[in-house]
Amino acid sequence: VQLQASGGGLVQAGGSLKLSCAASGGTSSRYMAWFRQTPEKEREFVATIEWRTRYTYYADSVKGRFTISRSSRENTVYLEMNNLKPEDTAVYYCAADMGRTILSANRNPTSYAYWGQGTLVTVSS
Repeated sequence: VQLQASGGGLVQAGGSLKLSCAASGGTSSRYMAWFRQTPEKEREFVATIEWRTRYTYYADSVKGRFTISRSSRENTVYLEMNNLKPEDTAVYYCAADMGRTILSANRNPTSYAYWGQGTLVTVSS
């Protein structure tokens, strides 16, 4: 499974960006997620979506500002980010599990076997 993330860039605080993550190579993932990382922090959960049901889960820090969605036709997961803050600055990674992740583990990066290359989001104040 290959994941290709795109859509990062530089935006002013209060602005918006939409990230995309295209999956190829065949996957039976249950969850696809977005994480982010800065040099100062460990990889941090942002959002995840259950592919079959479209149920979504968010970190408290982004709830109400970010929306994760997916397109089965395009085999792509999106992360729409609104009202961006400087503290959202990070490299954003998309990830897919192998289909066996349980609900209580869907925010844990170790549950995800496949990772994209990362896309940088920079929010200026």
